[in-house]
Amino acid sequence: MSERPESIMPPIEGSCSAREVFALRALGDSMVPEFEHGTVIIIDPEAVVKDGSYVVAKVDGEFIFRQIAIRGEKYFLQPLNDLYETIEINGLDDLEGVIIQSGNRRKDMKKYT
Repeated sequence: MSERPESIMPPIEGSCSAREVFALRALGDSMVPEFEHGTVIIIDPEAVVKDGSYVVAKVDGEFIFRQIAIRGEKYFLQPLNDLYETIEINGLDDLEGVIIQSGNRRKDMKKYT
């Protein structure tokens, strides 16, 4: 596993309402190669979650950034980097939102929905 923390910078409390689109910075290398350490991700709490969506979830009090895998009635948070483990979650209520855009510079922005 990498020496960097593998999570995201948590949102600032009270910075926006629970249903507003917000931005975070990805930390670590769990989502490499698609998302490098320090990449800014834009999250929409009201976006539709689909199998394969990139999501932010709160697991054991920590915010993490993963790709969701929906297998029947089961939900998994998968890293893109094989050095990290896949985590099973109870359901979509654990999700904070869906990544709709990422990038560090305007010219590098990618859209995901």
